[in-house]
Amino acid sequence: MTTGLENFSTQEIYREIIRRFDEDPTRDGLERTPERVEKAMTFLTKGYHENPTETLRGALFDVDYDEMVIVKDIEMFSLCEHHILPFFGKVHVAYIPNGKVIGLSKIPRLVEVFSRRLQVQERLTQQVADAIQEAIAPQGVGVVIEARHLCMMMRGVEKQHSSTVTSAMVGVFQKQNTRAEFLSLVRDRGHNGF
Repeated sequence: MTTGLENFSTQEIYREIIRRFDEDPTRDGLERTPERVEKAMTFLTKGYHENPTETLRGALFDVDYDEMVIVKDIEMFSLCEHHILPFFGKVHVAYIPNGKVIGLSKIPRLVEVFSRRLQVQERLTQQVADAIQEAIAPQGVGVVIEARHLCMMMRGVEKQHSSTVTSAMVGVFQKQNTRAEFLSLVRDRGHNGF
């Protein structure tokens, strides 16, 4: 099926969108906007061209450790797939190893791979958990995302102080005591600057 846009560049499509707002895409402030939007959207959706398995593969280590590993307060920015408006917040990831651990910097990189796509928060939460489960087969994985959505804040219900919390619990994190420990540690902001 053809859309009629096959022969247009991305910048020409953005220029046409500006025209449809009854704006002049050739005026001084808008002249380079199509180029800027194309670059911004390429960056904001770069996760489509990144492989989560490859992201983790280079930093998997054999370790005799079976207590909870938590990386919390990972900053996240994504685009809502329904309105292509930003949502942003914090991601908290925990797992209990089963002979392998992931290099700590790889967990925020994994979040980045999935968040730099058109997303819904629920899917993003599950994708992070599933990728870790697949990579190292831990005893369990827990992921919690707390985010604010501009599609709720700037339009629609216009509730500026609302936030959405989602979780994915796999393996031992489905047990009440493990889940409670994880959530308690995520909520604990510490008293020494952390």
